[in-house]
Amino acid sequence: MGAAVDIIPPQRNVAVDAYRGLVMLLMMGEVMQFETVAHSFPNSTLWRILSFNQTHVQWVGMGLHDMIQPSFTFLVGVALPYSLRSRHRKGETFQRMVGHTIWRSFLLVALGIFLRSIHSEMTNFTFEDTLTQIGLGYTFAFLLTFVRPRWQWTAFGVILFGYWLAWALYPAPGPAFPYASVGVPDDWHQHLLHGFASHWNKNSNLGQAFDLWFLNLFPRPSRFLFNDGGYLTLSFIPTLGTMLLGLAAGRWLIADKPNVPLRKFLTAAVILIAAGLLLHFTGICPIVKRIWTPAWTLFSGGMCFLFLAAFSWIVDIKKHTRLAFPLVVIGMNSIAAYLMAHLFEDFVESSFRINLRMATLNIFGTALEPVTLGLLTLAVYWLILHWMFRNKIFLRI
Repeated sequence: MGAAVDIIPPQRNVAVDAYRGLVMLLMMGEVMQFETVAHSFPNSTLWRILSFNQTHVQWVGMGLHDMIQPSFTFLVGVALPYSLRSRHRKGETFQRMVGHTIWRSFLLVALGIFLRSIHSEMTNFTFEDTLTQIGLGYTFAFLLTFVRPRWQWTAFGVILFGYWLAWALYPAPGPAFPYASVGVPDDWHQHLLHGFASHWNKNSNLGQAFDLWFLNLFPRPSRFLFNDGGYLTLSFIPTLGTMLLGLAAGRWLIADKPNVPLRKFLTAAVILIAAGLLLHFTGICPIVKRIWTPAWTLFSGGMCFLFLAAFSWIVDIKKHTRLAFPLVVIGMNSIAAYLMAHLFEDFVESSFRINLRMATLNIFGTALEPVTLGLLTLAVYWLILHWMFRNKIFLRI
């Protein structure tokens, strides 16, 4: 273990890699199916908590699982100043850097569409998943690295306020709105927002109207009517705001090196979380991850700063590098981990079911079989990533 830690390139920010590793582990950890197990233990508070934090909240609020996408997006922003510094040192021209960035944005969008099309009868042109959302905003975030910080913050404010204003001006659904026609179930009333906040109700908003036009420009087996989860293409705009928060964090990390800008991280976290909660509880803008409201951008951005502060304290201040190593293995190969989670699950799980006796998988009881199988699958993922780490094989886009 010690030798493995020593081969981590010294120029990398290990705390950032460990945070990214936690994010990917949470995503890959879906194979343990806590929600399924929780149904077998209806009176267990522990399994209820684990289940809640491995699923997305229905609309308003946040669980741990809801922090995966904003964290991954935030960390893309954190990496931008490091990437720019590296390219400057290599003597790359501005035109070459922009060309590479546009190409990278295209690949992220294309990979997202590819992964969403695996079980479709034709290419599923959808733009609401993590990779496509990052790809749509990545070039804009990169270009903003060339302007002064105050203009980056100005852009952040304009993006969030402009996006909020556009939604606020779009007609809110009335009391007779036919929610059933846009895939909102009959028992959704507990999640419906009222008053001014109703501008951000599921599938009855500006983003839904845009997707009714935009997504039907692409070939589809049938006309697009709504997204079952309420997710939207236009969410990439406030998602860009999350990247800009990461950009600020990366800039602080480089500027304050070798010191850790822990106070800046904590101050930013408090301000952003407070601002998000203020918007939410005053009814100005609710905290909804699925449509990435401006209040969600602020609130989740503050939580991202808290996570980064925690990892910086553990790794950079307390020097617990060995403790972070299992996460670093995952975080340094995040694209590979992302692909494994989407492409390898069925193969690995079916291999275990075929080659291990059911008694082995049920060693802790039938109800816990998904956890046993999930842990074995995660172990395979990690061993593959560790082999890639040891052999310096890193997938990059």
